[in-house]
Amino acid sequence: MVEIFKKIEGELTKLDAPEKDCWVNIYPPFDTETLEILSEQYQVPLDFLTDSIDINERSRFEVEDDIKLIVLNTPIVNEGELINDINVLYITIPIGVILTPEYVITISPYNNPVIDSFINKRIKRFDPANKTRFVLQLLDRNVFYFLHYLKQINNKRTQYEEELYNSSRNNELLELMNLQKSLVYFVTTLRANELLMMKMQRVDLLALKDDEEQHDLFQDILVDNSQALEMSNVYTNILNGTLDAFASIISNNLNVVMKRLTSVTIVLMVPTLVTSFYGMNMKLPVSEGKYAYLFVLLLSTGLATMLAWFFLRKRWF
Repeated sequence: MVEIFKKIEGELTKLDAPEKDCWVNIYPPFDTETLEILSEQYQVPLDFLTDSIDINERSRFEVEDDIKLIVLNTPIVNEGELINDINVLYITIPIGVILTPEYVITISPYNNPVIDSFINKRIKRFDPANKTRFVLQLLDRNVFYFLHYLKQINNKRTQYEEELYNSSRNNELLELMNLQKSLVYFVTTLRANELLMMKMQRVDLLALKDDEEQHDLFQDILVDNSQALEMSNVYTNILNGTLDAFASIISNNLNVVMKRLTSVTIVLMVPTLVTSFYGMNMKLPVSEGKYAYLFVLLLSTGLATMLAWFFLRKRWF
């Protein structure tokens, strides 16, 4: 699906055909043949398009002639069909930003909230004609969603921890493990995005040296990305510690339960042992007496009670 937008009289307008200073967004579904047609139509290298839809593509930039490709990774909610592990709550996917002399082209393998926020006109002062600012706004929005999802992950972690205090099942532990996987995606991607932006700054890919305002905006984005990376590392360490602690707690609880069951089994074994002796076909003390049954009953109960009292003193129950 190809959508073309341009700012006309202050309003983002959808066009039927590309014009100078427009924004072309490419969303799935598409196939190799479609990408080849788009490559010829917009005069961009085919590998710029195919690399941008590779789910494992790393964050990087590339320049060929007067066309620039910037690939950054963005967080999305895993709908269950994006990767093999359907239990991971959040994953990261690439967004390709292609800057040509006439157009700005964005392409991604899946719909994502970063591009959608531009399409839905939630970004102020957005104009595709200003390519440099568009890239900066895209980077800024990308960091915003990382921070947004990190807060959701932390809230879910707190919720699962509270449920774990009163739960003897493994469901909450499995949910925490899924959050841990999401944080691994975030830490790896944020680190790669940070390296990408630092390289862009070093080579001045966006020509920001002569624009103090946009240069300051880029610095703020780098700071926010570092903050998101630090938050991801902190949440990962907390989650690792939580998983280790609760795994130990569950193991300890299992040991306590097994000890109690063993104690109960031993206590119940005493009456069984006494009655087994008196059930044999041989002469035993008071076995032929008038109150033999009552004697066996009281003896079994007394021994079991004494053993139970001993276990209580040892706090085995």
